[in-house]
Amino acid sequence: MTGTRETAGPHDPGHPIGTAEETEGAAGVPGAADDGAGWRRLSRRMLVIHPVQEVIRAAPALIGLLFAGSSQGGHGHWWSIAGVAAMVVLGMLRWFTTTYRVTPQYVQVRKGLVRRQVLTVPRDRIRTVDVTSHVMHRLLGLARVEIGTGRSDRKDHGGLKLDSLRAPEVDRLREELLHRRPATAPVTGEGVAPAPVPAAPAEEGRETELATLRPAWIRFGPFTMSGLVTVGVLAGFVSRVASEGNVNLLEIGPVRQAVDEFSRQALWLQVAGVVVVLAVFVAIASTLGYVLAFWRFRLTRTTGGTLHVTRGLITSRATTLEERRLRGVELSEPLLLRVAGGARVIAVATGLRVGRGAQRGGSMLLPPAPRAEAESVAARVIGTPEPLTAELTPHGPAALRRRFTRALAVCGSVTVVLAVLAYYGWLPSWSWQVALAVTVAAMPLAADRYRSLGHAMVGDRLVTRWGSLVRRRVSLDREGIIGWNLQRSFFQRRAGLATLTATTAAGRQSYSVWDVGLAEALRTAEQGIPGLLDPFLVRAGSGGEGRPDL
Repeated sequence: MTGTRETAGPHDPGHPIGTAEETEGAAGVPGAADDGAGWRRLSRRMLVIHPVQEVIRAAPALIGLLFAGSSQGGHGHWWSIAGVAAMVVLGMLRWFTTTYRVTPQYVQVRKGLVRRQVLTVPRDRIRTVDVTSHVMHRLLGLARVEIGTGRSDRKDHGGLKLDSLRAPEVDRLREELLHRRPATAPVTGEGVAPAPVPAAPAEEGRETELATLRPAWIRFGPFTMSGLVTVGVLAGFVSRVASEGNVNLLEIGPVRQAVDEFSRQALWLQVAGVVVVLAVFVAIASTLGYVLAFWRFRLTRTTGGTLHVTRGLITSRATTLEERRLRGVELSEPLLLRVAGGARVIAVATGLRVGRGAQRGGSMLLPPAPRAEAESVAARVIGTPEPLTAELTPHGPAALRRRFTRALAVCGSVTVVLAVLAYYGWLPSWSWQVALAVTVAAMPLAADRYRSLGHAMVGDRLVTRWGSLVRRRVSLDREGIIGWNLQRSFFQRRAGLATLTATTAAGRQSYSVWDVGLAEALRTAEQGIPGLLDPFLVRAGSGGEGRPDL
């Protein structure tokens, strides 16, 4: 059963999110003209950055050409030089073929040599402005600007990228787009035209600091497990280089000796050794990644109505979010981070990418930090601490039984199947023993999943909590809820439970109250949006009185 309510208005959460138009030329695009009026070029310094970026991007293929040509007695180095030259030319062409302009209604980007494109974003659909500066950008005083519309999480969809702009122009462009100021005089890649620019009121630039990184927070780095990504990236890079160069890693002397020595050990020593080495490497990589990503982290609120996040050691990034797009906050506690007493704060806002993760999508308001600090920052962001500290309604014994039943049904069934296969000699005996150990470990996990369940209506906010491997507590403004979705599976109906899902245009687009009693689910929905589900309900009992039912 689904209930929805219609919403309207350019800033309402239910209003359609703006999109980027793509055409094969300037024709048909509002405001686009072939005479070049108002079009700006990127900085000429990008002629240094883009060729280097193209060479780095093509590095595995270039290394493969070198190895392949050399192993076959050819001139592999000449092929590599030719490849580098091609990448340099390709990078330089991007400056000659890319222009942009900002009009009172649109932001437009023209790019492409063979396939000419004009990308257009209406200014009233702009949700975020992300500013990123890699090492070379910072050396040359440049930055990359990504204008987000919230249309899609997929690469190159729903936004515009301008790489590279000079730092003064970046600040001016961000103020111009997010604070809806009139378009300024044309700005070239190397400076600002002498035409006067209206000065903003002094109070609009004033900032209030909400959070700043403390060195003691680095202790939470090893518990983020972000180093697993580093392991995967390194493994993929080495594998690709070896494949492109037709190199067998096992034929390399030191590698062969290490593998031979490792294979002579007992199985349990091999497993323990791999686990210890991987854990140490992941911990070190996670800590290093934490420092690189969040060093100089700072969260501020401006009087212009925006939240501003800056962070990064080598690569600096600045994200600006309009507070009128904010619909709530999420307190996220991955299992290891929760054990260490830490948590993260994530914005629930329209127009922020969620499919690429909170950090890359720009929705992270506080990196892993002490839980008390995370609650304090979240309270300052939404203006009240009650949704983050209020007692939640437990979901009762039926939800507890369901957690244990599901764990036993899945893990127990796998254990029985593996035991039968091992009995007939089709699998080694240790396979079902491992499955049995997993079944035993699933019991405390099921209990923790139940302890995580809870919900409440605190003032004008829906608060819901769930999860064990990643426990999430979300405070969602009910004005951001555009509908309810009530789901009941066969087993939930037998247990008298339901899952109530609040649909919204912000964040993950849906937030659920899992395995709650049907009557409690209907009461919560009625508190959130009074009368929305009435057309879908009937009253059981005589005279229309009694318990509501579907």
